[in-house]
Amino acid sequence: MDKNTYITSNDTGTLAEDARALVAATADVAEDKVSEARKRLAAALERGKEIAGRVREKAVEGAKAADTAVREHPYQAIGIAFGVGALLGYLVSRRCFRKGD
Repeated sequence: MDKNTYITSNDTGTLAEDARALVAATADVAEDKVSEARKRLAAALERGKEIAGRVREKAVEGAKAADTAVREHPYQAIGIAFGVGALLGYLVSRRCFRKGD
């Protein structure tokens, strides 16, 4: 797992824990507004879990598809990677050269 994915996953987990703690802390409050807010928060947490699961599944599917494509056409993948790298290198060097003037 790369650093950004770990940070995002950790932040999401912390947010979910804080939301659950808030729901637990307000369990004894019986006001209608607080009760409605707790219900909306619980529903939002469930939707967030579902969305995170779907995003994770799509990412895994995409990674598998990319792996399959690279394994089926290794030389084309190397050529595309080289071309993209050369283009990005050219653009970055032009930008750096212009800033140096």
